[in-house]
Amino acid sequence: MVFRMAEQRSFDLVLLGATGFTGGLTAEYLARRMPEGGRWALAGRNRDRLEAVRRRLGAKWESLPLLEADVADPVSLRELAGKTKVVATTVGPYLAHGEPLVAACAEAGTDYLDLCGEPEFFDRMYLRHHATAERTGARLVHACGFDSIPHDLGVFYTVKQLPEGVPLRISGSVSTNATFSGGTYASALGVFARPLPMVRAARERAAAEGRPAGRRVHSGPGSLHRDAETGRWLVPLPTIDPKVVALSARLLPAYGPDFRYRHHAAFQHLSSVVGATAGLGALAALAQVPPARKALSGLRSPGSGPGEERRARSRFTARFVGEGGGRRVVTEVSGCDPGYDETAKMLGESALCLAFDDLPPTSGQVTTAAAMGDALLGRLVDAGLVFRVV
Repeated sequence: MVFRMAEQRSFDLVLLGATGFTGGLTAEYLARRMPEGGRWALAGRNRDRLEAVRRRLGAKWESLPLLEADVADPVSLRELAGKTKVVATTVGPYLAHGEPLVAACAEAGTDYLDLCGEPEFFDRMYLRHHATAERTGARLVHACGFDSIPHDLGVFYTVKQLPEGVPLRISGSVSTNATFSGGTYASALGVFARPLPMVRAARERAAAEGRPAGRRVHSGPGSLHRDAETGRWLVPLPTIDPKVVALSARLLPAYGPDFRYRHHAAFQHLSSVVGATAGLGALAALAQVPPARKALSGLRSPGSGPGEERRARSRFTARFVGEGGGRRVVTEVSGCDPGYDETAKMLGESALCLAFDDLPPTSGQVTTAAAMGDALLGRLVDAGLVFRVV
């Protein structure tokens, strides 16, 4: 049985970062979905802005508690972590602002969730805080938005359609017409600017973790090819998603004795592949040069994001092809605007799941699949995301 320090707290969950773009959407989502008797609060460093967000939530929440906390003030974060069972944070980029809250939650035995899409942060938080969280019973769950719930739970759902106890091979691909916010752009620039530290962190984590006993897990970007069934071009996608899937496979024996996952972006036309590759390559190269990086960072300001009309036109589909034990299955996860409306939904339901659902005993750095699995899958289907066998 996992020892939990956070059984008796003033709040079930606290949202940090509600005054940002995605944080505001998450606050609105939680206000709609909070169960009767749920004890929650908004936290941030600017009370006036927090009060403005609270007014948006309507008369029902006019007395919703507002807590002062600043990611630059570790004392305030320790006080925050000690008051609640769960903290969900939208304050990024996480490499710049995230670790003090992870440390506070790990020490306090408080469950932690974020929207991290930064592989280096994911690895360094394991190296620095996983052991403490295991001891206190805290669950540290990164990437609880479009990075990486459709992929993590999509693979989890696909594994459930395949035979048990056999080697499994799953290939995933994602397509979307969505745009991105200033916060996402800032996080991407930070990742592009630190390729060598990112590689070092991955190697240090691999050395610290070792291999799962009696099992093999391998997950990463795939190869450029054209899918014979869909006609789409599949491009290797070196995002945080394969890392999250690999951690789920390490933690869950249901993924079989030999598990392999490959991750891609899907494009309709080869010209789109060339354009996207060239654009990302140029961005990555310019991010290495401080003056250029500073100029690029001014193109989009954190806290900004697409308007409601643009989000209403956005869709995503994640497709998975799984094989094992002589069986082949194709599944899909799909939804509306992935980066904001659906991300707010995913983060909100993850926080509610950790706060209120009966879950398997886990602790340390875990994933949505390992920590919440079927409970979160059911919540997201109920909330409108589609998981289906094609």
